Amino acid sequence: MAFMNGSLTAVVAVLGAIFGLGLVTIVYGAVRCPDGEERAGIGRRLTERLPGSWTKRRVTVAVVTGIATGALTAWPVAAVLTTAALLTLPGLLGPDGQAARRTERMEALATWTEMLRDTLSAAAGLEQAILATADIAPTALEQELGSLAASVRAGRPLPAALRAFAEEADDPLADVVVAALVMAAEQQGSQLGPLLGELAESVREQVAMRQRIDAGRASIRTGVRVTVTVTLGMAVGLLVFNRSYLDPFDTLAGQVVLAVVGAMFATAFTWLTAIGRIDEAVRLMSPATSHGPVGAGVASGGTR
Repeated sequence: MAFMNGSLTAVVAVLGAIFGLGLVTIVYGAVRCPDGEERAGIGRRLTERLPGSWTKRRVTVAVVTGIATGALTAWPVAAVLTTAALLTLPGLLGPDGQAARRTERMEALATWTEMLRDTLSAAAGLEQAILATADIAPTALEQELGSLAASVRAGRPLPAALRAFAEEADDPLADVVVAALVMAAEQQGSQLGPLLGELAESVREQVAMRQRIDAGRASIRTGVRVTVTVTLGMAVGLLVFNRSYLDPFDTLAGQVVLAVVGAMFATAFTWLTAIGRIDEAVRLMSPATSHGPVGAGVASGGTR
């Protein structure tokens, strides 16, 4: 009888885990449509909020692993927590690639701005300076600057080409540099060189600030890695070597307690992510205004 009860509990647990994870998969598939399909309303908003790292392969691996965990432990909550952990923890505990790329692009922007300043000081025109520096552009902005140079060589007006570059770069600091260049191209500014030098210095100061912030966040990530590793190691060790110690989690009350503990961990990790996030400045040249006058874009975004 005890064997039958245990088997029935395991079957119910597996079916519950499959049902819960199936719902997660259905929601993911509903909101994450192929790029060619039109998305509107709440589905589009939900899709935009999903992390870009949540690929179909990653979701599939997380769901399969979660089901396996639920089947081995007979804990439906463990299945859900395992799936959520596999989807979220790698991005939290691993290197912050997005912040590193952002810092690299800022450094590239500062370097290109300085190159423009130095080229303009050699009595070259703005258009010639852009073409000359685009050919030796920093790697992080190589594609965007290559498109800018191609547009200029194709005969596109320089202000329009610069606005297209700002839209492609999609960066608040690039907007500031482009606004200065567009105003110089349209109004024949004579003090562009010193202004570019000041902008490059400002960008480098922000790069230094981000690097200090990233260094502080690295210590927090290390602490979180140690906490997660010790917790998971203890849980796996108890499951393998002392399963009877975890018998209270086989009950409904035990599953509720496990869900509460998992929710507390999730809240703590979400808070750590939130306090480590750097809010980006408002763009001066949004896509809606990038084809209009520079003054309109500046007015909508404000000055800094």
